Amino acid sequence: MNLPVLAAVLAAVFMGTIGAISVYAGVSAETVTFYRLFIGAVLMGGFLLFTGQKDKLLTWPGIKVLLTGAFLAGFVVFYVMAMNHTSMANAVMLLYLAPVTASVIAHFFMGERLSAASAALIGVALFGFAMMMEFNFNLSGQTAEALGLFYALCAMLCYAAFILTNRLIHERVHVLTRSGYQMLAGALCMLPFMLQQSESIDGAQWGWLISAGIFPGFLAIMFAVIALRSLPAATYGTLAYLEPITVVALAWVLFGQSLSMLQMSGSALIIMSGVFQAVLSQRESRLSEASLCPEQ
Repeated sequence: MNLPVLAAVLAAVFMGTIGAISVYAGVSAETVTFYRLFIGAVLMGGFLLFTGQKDKLLTWPGIKVLLTGAFLAGFVVFYVMAMNHTSMANAVMLLYLAPVTASVIAHFFMGERLSAASAALIGVALFGFAMMMEFNFNLSGQTAEALGLFYALCAMLCYAAFILTNRLIHERVHVLTRSGYQMLAGALCMLPFMLQQSESIDGAQWGWLISAGIFPGFLAIMFAVIALRSLPAATYGTLAYLEPITVVALAWVLFGQSLSMLQMSGSALIIMSGVFQAVLSQRESRLSEASLCPEQ
């Protein structure tokens, strides 16, 4: 396994640990989210200073970067809250409908036309989520489950907004600058909500909160940057779907949250549709570039 592929795998796996870490931390979603983002931002700033990239740190990132930071905070906190009320599998699979949602929004409002194949893949992903719910959408008498799915829906919408607003950021803003300031902005958004919790945090909980900042925070982003420098977008997009697989696997191994055969099939459909969408997007991008730069 070459370095970029290994980096992409580690990025996805580390991203997938936030659910388990939040459970073991035993604190509010607001507190987990704040320290995940704040510690990640501090480590990113330290990395840039230590590696002589001070210019990437001491620069104004722009309002759009700060706005995406707010969406980042929203998607993390709602995701953690969702896992407190529904299964990790339900939460992460609903979250991973965000690329689908972003594609639909971009089709209607950003001039990015959906092909027939893309539309079909969106339908497959939605059918996969229906299978995850075992085709049972009657949540009457299941208050906790309904609340968990509502939080997961909010997380998905914030993630979709994060994806779309990231596309609007100027290329001059380096990806490390962008990531660091997004985490910092997100942490500042969460600060007042975290302070309202007035939680007493013991030594073991501090260990988990620091882990949240290191693994799904700083290291996941760093490995993603390393991978994206060398891998085609389709390859990285495919490997990124190791994140929901990691979440489902950890939920099963650590917390006994097993899935029925129907739910596993639904998860597979969501993941496969995402993988094929990544490959299709890469192919369409190459065709577009070829049409703009015909051979002389």
